[in-house]
Amino acid sequence: MKRNRIIIIGGLSAGPSAAAKARRTDENAEIKLFEKTEHISYATCGIPYAMSGKITSRDKLMVVQPDLLRKRFAVDLHLNEPVIDIDPAAHLVYTHRGSYQYDKLIIATGGRAFLPPIAGIELFDNWAFAKTIEDFDKIMGKVGVDHAEHITIVGAGLIGLETAENLIHAGKRVTVVELGDQVLTNWDGKFAHMAASELRRNGVDLKLGVSVKEIDAKNQEIILSNGDRFHTDFMLVSISVKPNTEMLINKGAEHLQNGALIVNERMETSLPDIYAAGDCAAIPNMLTQEAGWFPMGTHSNKAGRVAGANAAGATETFSGGYGTAIMKLFDYTIARTGLGIKELNRKNIPFKSSMFIGGTTPGFYPDSKDIFLEIYYDQTSGQLLGAEMIGERGVDKRVDVLSTAIYAKLTIHDLPRLDLAYAPPFSPAKDPVVVIGYVAENSLKGNFAEVNVTEAEELIDKARSLTILDVRGSGEICDNGAIEGAVNIPLDELRDRFEELDKNNSQLVYCAKGLRGYIASLILYHSGFNDVYNLAGGFTAWKNMHNEETYQAKV
Repeated sequence: MKRNRIIIIGGLSAGPSAAAKARRTDENAEIKLFEKTEHISYATCGIPYAMSGKITSRDKLMVVQPDLLRKRFAVDLHLNEPVIDIDPAAHLVYTHRGSYQYDKLIIATGGRAFLPPIAGIELFDNWAFAKTIEDFDKIMGKVGVDHAEHITIVGAGLIGLETAENLIHAGKRVTVVELGDQVLTNWDGKFAHMAASELRRNGVDLKLGVSVKEIDAKNQEIILSNGDRFHTDFMLVSISVKPNTEMLINKGAEHLQNGALIVNERMETSLPDIYAAGDCAAIPNMLTQEAGWFPMGTHSNKAGRVAGANAAGATETFSGGYGTAIMKLFDYTIARTGLGIKELNRKNIPFKSSMFIGGTTPGFYPDSKDIFLEIYYDQTSGQLLGAEMIGERGVDKRVDVLSTAIYAKLTIHDLPRLDLAYAPPFSPAKDPVVVIGYVAENSLKGNFAEVNVTEAEELIDKARSLTILDVRGSGEICDNGAIEGAVNIPLDELRDRFEELDKNNSQLVYCAKGLRGYIASLILYHSGFNDVYNLAGGFTAWKNMHNEETYQAKV
């Protein structure tokens, strides 16, 4: 009986997952895995935490040793043997050692770090990417971060900011340079502003809206696109990843603009008998039904598993992803799932948003912390489309609940009906996920408009006749401040002081976190005020999410 010959290219995460699953599916298959380096299956996401010593040794990053694949799963492992070409018609792969026939081929080649054009970098030894174990060895080597006082990070994405935090914990001075006008470009600007504030509060020097133009290697100075220059001891580049797919693109494989290979739910590429998984593949976006690129370890492992099973004769599927992400940011956690405001607008998808700020434990329980939570949903059906959040505690729990809700195609009306666990150390009796459902339902009733901080900024900027109404107590205003130009009428006095408000004006109402503003907005609506807006999250949202510099620039 002829043995099924499976070749896997790439040994980081998707490749070993594919190999192990293929073996469990077909004990008699011949499985070969080619890896261009001497290492397989190590934790790239752990590299920032190894820089600070949170992960105590390099060995801890090595998840699977080569002998495990060889002995337990009978994989013919070819280390330090890069594949240099593929012939899909002949079912052959080529290395410098010869050619190998395959029946099924799995591409798990991942991606490579991107280096922007920087003049003089070829003369500067003290820099590295932060992607591979070889990068880590250089970072921690004799010219690396252990010997540096000041480190510059190019790029303010997830890995760049995780690296920044860990280097601060390691006692370094850190500058982050980002071409965009905010950190974490996939998040809405409100949440990115809070993240940036937390970074600065912990000593990270953020330089936004500029790029590294040149390096003066002799003086170890970085020169920015705006002309600023500063000394640095070491530079880490963490901008983006380019999928390693040229060998198949040149053979006609369908791909996204960035080179990621388009696959179906069985992880099949457009070329016969060739599968792809990991950062080199564009998996289905479950919300838009388009091919989406989600370079995350979660997807790499799941997709590799499905590719391995199907290459070995099974019929498994991986339905795709929708952009769930989370990161620790000093004392805060920031997370998102599904479609955010930017992508919804870019794709012209109609949506409505609701925001809530509330405790992740009851107010009576010691040291309660707030979560800033915003959801995006279809205004007609109420189906949940996405969510973003930031807070000091409980963010991981809420993002996973909402991610599950998106997968299940739940609506905002389902959220208050979820039977979520309650005990004072873990949650209030009405969990923030439940409350945001109530908030969204109330917003859809149409008695008044709920606006987030960004929309409130635009309203203040554009409205000709607008009253900004602060319904907090005077003591709260003295302690915390107020929106410039606001009229103060405490909520409990509002019904007796209507004459102080002009019914011909629009009314932008706010309180501390939104609840009293909601009640005040209903009172105004039922009392003949027809153009009423409630600031979601109240002054707490304004104070934390309002970017004064950006707002003034718009005005």
